[in-house]
Amino acid sequence: MEKILIKKIALLSGGDSEERDISIKSGLAVYQALKNLNYEVSLIDPINTDLCALVNYDAAFICLHGKNGEDGKIQSLLELLKVPFTGSASTASMLAMNKFYSKLVWNDHALITPKFLILNKTNLDYKNIITHLRDPFIVKPSSSGSSFGINLVKNKDDLILAFTDASKYDPTVIAEEFIEGREFTVSILGNKSLGVLEITPKNEFYDYNAKYVSNETIFSKPADLNPEVLEKMENIALSAFTSIGCSGWGRVDFMMDKKFNLYLIEVNTVPGMTDHSLFPLAARNAGLNFEETVQQIVDLIE
Repeated sequence: MEKILIKKIALLSGGDSEERDISIKSGLAVYQALKNLNYEVSLIDPINTDLCALVNYDAAFICLHGKNGEDGKIQSLLELLKVPFTGSASTASMLAMNKFYSKLVWNDHALITPKFLILNKTNLDYKNIITHLRDPFIVKPSSSGSSFGINLVKNKDDLILAFTDASKYDPTVIAEEFIEGREFTVSILGNKSLGVLEITPKNEFYDYNAKYVSNETIFSKPADLNPEVLEKMENIALSAFTSIGCSGWGRVDFMMDKKFNLYLIEVNTVPGMTDHSLFPLAARNAGLNFEETVQQIVDLIE
């Protein structure tokens, strides 16, 4: 495929999702990197911009997180406008954002993900749920990011509260098997892994506070795991990423139980690029500074 000549970039950040503040932080960091790389770049917030004007740019760099940013909608518009953009195409973005759809794809590809049920107001039967998923279990919105609406359920009262909370973010709510163990993430750039990072939050969950506010969450290379396990994790991450049709860049999250079994949790097609974000850290561990990372993401635009 002939390489696209890119000089003028529309950097999309902000938006109208719950992750707006994080999107703005990511956008500002990438904006400065693109300026330093001598691109002509405009910082554009979709909520106050006529997006048809994007046809005046060579490409778009998407730093929109969550609804209308990672769910395929902005990607669909850019495809209609014939404006090249960073990251995955619209269909892959939609599948990755929707945890229910992701799980269906992974199950079809024999990739292991925690067992789950779809919840609605008529089937909030705690005893029935734990016969399928055990006790405790996770309740989460099917499409959400930054751990919004995710709760650990330990009793009937928790279930009602968790369902109500998750429903704020998406009409489709999932009850998911709780995997007790260690959390890992694999960042992907192009068709290669940037390595495995372990996430050790101070509290029970790697929640919004642990992701973007707290300095107590530990991100580390898992020194106690042998190279074969790490390679297996990277290969599964790449399979999970490509099975959904993702491309460009992204991040795949795992849980590992006490028996070293790996479970796919989700794919993030527009990872955060803040000073608390995992993708820039993984890139740095792989020998890339922030500007080099941004340049490689741009180079992957098709």
